Amino acid sequence: MSGSITDVPGIEVGHAHDPAGGTGCTVVLCRRGAVPGVDTRGGAPATRETDCLRPENVVPVAHALFLTGGSAYGLDCAGGIMRCLEEQGIGFQTGAAVVPIVAGAALNDLAFGDPRARPDTAMGYAACRSASASETRQGNVGAGMGACIGRLAGNARGMMKGGLGTASLRVGELVVGVIVAVNCNGDVLDPDTGETLAGTLTPDRTCIAGARNLLLSPAGQYREGFPTNTTIGVVATNAALTKAMATRVAVMAHDGYARAIHPLHTLGDGDVSFCLGAGDLEADINRIGAIAAWAMAQAIVNAVQAAETLHGVPCSRELLGRSRP
Repeated sequence: MSGSITDVPGIEVGHAHDPAGGTGCTVVLCRRGAVPGVDTRGGAPATRETDCLRPENVVPVAHALFLTGGSAYGLDCAGGIMRCLEEQGIGFQTGAAVVPIVAGAALNDLAFGDPRARPDTAMGYAACRSASASETRQGNVGAGMGACIGRLAGNARGMMKGGLGTASLRVGELVVGVIVAVNCNGDVLDPDTGETLAGTLTPDRTCIAGARNLLLSPAGQYREGFPTNTTIGVVATNAALTKAMATRVAVMAHDGYARAIHPLHTLGDGDVSFCLGAGDLEADINRIGAIAAWAMAQAIVNAVQAAETLHGVPCSRELLGRSRP
């Protein structure tokens, strides 16, 4: 167990990113197909092909999911992922052609780096081509490259660096892995210790102001309306799932978001979680969902702790390292 979503047999991960532009794309690939589910909780989602994942619709499996920056512009990377999979003969057989089932979600990183730098078909293709079962990187990689945390006072006040995180848990033969891109408005807390790891900075940018303090203060202490941010993630398991069961796991994975991010699911967030059932192991759906939530909370913490300062936006290790005695 590497502590990554790639601990789930059959799951591969690939990344492509533009550090100078401050954006990137992450692909979660299952070449043989996996039973999908999705749950959207944020008020400002940017998604692709999520309707085909719904239990009442015909598509039985998905072949790739993607997490991307670039807001809605970044959804263009799906075309490159589809082209890469088509070249390998991977997809839904229609009789006339093979159609890879590729769904995904985007986060808004346009205020970080260059707003004209966006994931496109070439970046999606590169991320898919690089996918492997040994990919375990975290932090400033893939969809985490442009992720930032804490905009309750607006972009000008001071954000902290978010990133990409992954985690896995095993119980007997059951493996549940997750990957998440953390680009949230609210604070990120370590649910085990209660420590605030990242959030909106104070005016002097020396410490974290605290979302609770900002939201309970008189009007004017934070920027009304919550600018658009998002947390997007994928759960994968070697359990046998129906689409309805995969949807339920995606729902329960949001509990992991809520354990580590405060506030969450605002009108300005595009929070989405996906699930892939990639195996044939018989396992209790309640256990799978509970484990997914615990792993997701850990992956969010991992994303923040692995992030590095970029484009002048400080990371948690840098800021807390200065403020701790």
